[in-house]
This record gives sequence, C-alpha cells and structure tokens, in this order.
Amino acid sequence: MADVSLRNISKRFGAVEAVRDLSLTVNDGEFLVLLGPSGAGKTTTLRLITGLESPDAGSVMIGGRDVTHDPPGARDIAFVFQQYSLYPHLSVYDNLAFPLRSPAHRVPEPQIRKRVEQTAELLHIASKLNNRATRLSGGEMQRVAIGRALVRDPSIYLMDEPLSSLDAKLRAELRLELKRIQSELGATILYVTHDQVEAMTMASKIGVIRDGRLLQLGTPREIYENPSSSYVASRLGTPQINLLPARLLSDVAIPPETETVGIRTEHIQIAARNGGQMVGRVHRVEHLGEQNHVHLDYKGETLVTLADPHRPLRAGQEVELHLVRPLCFDRAGQRIDAMVQ
Repeated sequence: MADVSLRNISKRFGAVEAVRDLSLTVNDGEFLVLLGPSGAGKTTTLRLITGLESPDAGSVMIGGRDVTHDPPGARDIAFVFQQYSLYPHLSVYDNLAFPLRSPAHRVPEPQIRKRVEQTAELLHIASKLNNRATRLSGGEMQRVAIGRALVRDPSIYLMDEPLSSLDAKLRAELRLELKRIQSELGATILYVTHDQVEAMTMASKIGVIRDGRLLQLGTPREIYENPSSSYVASRLGTPQINLLPARLLSDVAIPPETETVGIRTEHIQIAARNGGQMVGRVHRVEHLGEQNHVHLDYKGETLVTLADPHRPLRAGQEVELHLVRPLCFDRAGQRIDAMVQ
C-alpha cells in the first residue's frame, strides 16, 4: 500500500470547472470517502488519479512519486466502477484472474490460483468460482468486481459508487464486507459516493466536496459534530439537520452575526408546555419502530426531532422546545465558532 496526494489539482471541461485547486492526501491504510452530489467532481477526481484524465494544473503523487504524466498502467492502481463491468462469457474464476494474466502484470498460474482462491474466500464467493458471470445475483457480481481489484494488491483502490445499483439490503451487507476487508488487508481506499450512510459507516475520513472544491476533511464524527458550513452540516444526518433563520430565535443566546442556526434532530428536546419561550405545534409523527420522527411547526418553519415511540403525541398538540448545542452560521453559510450553552 502507499499514500496518494493531489496537489492543487484543477480540471476544466469547456466552460465547466469540474475540479478546482483541490489538494488531498489519502494516507497509507486509510479508507477515505469523498462525499458529494452528482456533478460535484468526485468521479473526475478519481479519473485524474488513474490517468484517464490529465489535469490542467497541479500534480498527482503516489507513494511519493510524481505520476502526473504517467500512463494509467504505470500507476499501480485498481479501479472499481459503478457498473460491474464483468466479462459475461468468462467464469467467476477467470474474471478474477483476468488482471493477473494481462501482459503488463502477468503472474505465474500457480500464484494466480492461490490469489484468486484467497480473494474468493475473503469475499464469500468461493463456491461460485466455476459459475459464469451471467449466473450471479447483483450482489455476487459486485463482489466479483471488487475481487478483481483486490486480487491485484495495488498501491490504492479507487471505488466509484460501487454499491449504488444494489438494493438497500445488499448495500448494507456489502458496506460491512468492504469495511471488514479493508481492515483485514490494511488497504488504502479512496471511495466516492453521494450516500451519507456509506460515508459515515465505512470511512476513517470523509472529504465533503462541492462544485469541484474540497470543503472539509475529517473523521465522520468531526464532520458531523463540527461542520465548517451549513452546506457541510446538511450533507450528514438523517433526518437532515434543521436550519432556522436566526431572527426566529430571539430568546436564544447566539452571536450577533448569526444568520442561520442549525439544530440536529437529536438536539431538539420536546416537553409539555410549562411556561417556556419556544413553543411548537406537532404536525405529524412518523412511527419507525425504535424511535419516532416528530415533524413540528415553529413560527412557520418545519422542524424534525426524535421522540420515544411510547410517548403519546398527536397532530395539533403544542409542546415546548429546548435546544441542545445548536450550530451558528453567518450570512455566507460559514460556521461561527461559538456554541450556545
């Protein structure tokens, strides 16, 4: 494994600047997730690392070596695409063995067999090695696609939303598998997704990207608890963070330059009316088994909070609201480093 660094990388396609002066380091053995919506520049960043695109400015370093102008085959990377990209006429064994049989990375057949069998065991597909790729389920095909990268033992694995085409149950299973495999192998992985659950559950670090710019980099907990902006705050959390105009919170002590106040769903406490200043009205209650999502109306704005599923709440009921650790943002959406006690 090796570390990978992007230094002030930029890439433009016509009038669109897909990546803007982006600097990023994926440390050896790290699982770094780039999180952002479609069009944020995530896939372009991967393609710049692989050499499938050339940067307009900046450099790409792998293991301390400048590979900015090296062809893709000389960069010692493995790419897992969003689609499975398997050879349908080949067996699972031959699909896994294919990268080791290429002229650029040819390996003796006994060694190929050993590595294919080890990888198949790791991915729990050893019983499928003789199957054609067309006789696999979607989850099995994605395991083979991931295995075709793992079998090579490259410097870094690049993964472009590999779980997005799977159903929810399979995504949950493979999230756990990928994290387990990465931990067991000590692999260096740069993974891109628009799915915050994937980012929170798998990443050792998350980089939030928007319009080609890296907005914040940190551990999942750091990004969640201390977002640098209201946009970053809105990328993590289900339900999404509540964002209220500061003018509606005249009874709450916040810095004078605050324009918007962000409140996580778990940071709004509700209680029976007892003379408190913040009063909301229950709009509806979503029953989710282990907890309820309570939708509230507060001065014309909608808030969502969590409640015990056994707590009796009804539409139209008035409740007091108590805020815990709200986040303050200025007019530009940037975090104000001040907390309400």
